[in-house]
Amino acid sequence: MQTTHYPIIIIGGGPIGLACGIEAKKASISYLILEKGCLVNSLYNYPANMTFFSTSERLEIGDVPFVSVNAKPTRAEALEYYRRVTVAYKLNINLFEEVNKVERNENSFSIQTSKQNYTADHIIIASGFYDIPYLLHVKGEDLPKVTHYYKDPHFYAFQKVMVVGANNSAVDAALETWRKGADVTMVIREKEVGERVKYWVRPDVVNRIAEGSIKAYYESSIVEIKEHEVIIQTPEGMQTIANDWVIAATGYQPNLSFLEKIGITLSTDDVRKPEYNEETHETNIPNIYLAGVICGGMNTSRLFIENSREHAVRILLSIQHK
Repeated sequence: MQTTHYPIIIIGGGPIGLACGIEAKKASISYLILEKGCLVNSLYNYPANMTFFSTSERLEIGDVPFVSVNAKPTRAEALEYYRRVTVAYKLNINLFEEVNKVERNENSFSIQTSKQNYTADHIIIASGFYDIPYLLHVKGEDLPKVTHYYKDPHFYAFQKVMVVGANNSAVDAALETWRKGADVTMVIREKEVGERVKYWVRPDVVNRIAEGSIKAYYESSIVEIKEHEVIIQTPEGMQTIANDWVIAATGYQPNLSFLEKIGITLSTDDVRKPEYNEETHETNIPNIYLAGVICGGMNTSRLFIENSREHAVRILLSIQHK
């Protein structure tokens, strides 16, 4: 198999990976972005009708204006925006090519993907966190009726739907499917709906629960999922609820095991924050850098597009100085 060399290989074709490619192009340094899914794959997997918490200008990269109909853009607008940015900068990106292995050589790195092999002087990992869902770890979770990726509400019209979770994804799924005629039950581990739920959405779901339109079990959890029902543990004891579909909106985690295999040091606490220089974003392995939400380890709510865009600038300045 032929091996191709690049001064920089960027792992991850999300907004921050694209931003790193833009900075490399501005610096006239040859690069390649490798993305295991479609362009901005994480955003593609967001619910179809999702609205961002951020305003459009705070999602901009590469000085390309992001114009949206409303102040807060939708998923569809974001997908189109990042596609246009990719075209405008003629970014060098390979889609549907997953990185399987990274090894350090004497003076460079070897990268093995699902399609071919590369070598690189520098690697930037901007792999995000949306690919590995938190599992419920209950019997029946592998049934076809269970999903960790909610897409579109119409599919659930007139069905008995259980939504697990109480943050933005769960609340959006509960409200949207209910408005399409679903019989919705929420199973919430905490005492109330999450405080970080979008401020214009939280009152809506709280009121729907209060009036009984959406049923909610607080301080509760799923015990077992069956073909036509779900057993949950509540403060009042076990409850068996008729059910057609389960949307487990329990959140996602970064692929930290990938970093560990490469040799990047993680903190020993629950956050498992990768070791890197805050100024240059270089890890404990020289010439391997981290960008975007992966920098926060398990604390995935600390970083988003708007406050990690500058990572690309810092990293390319460090590479240029070398």
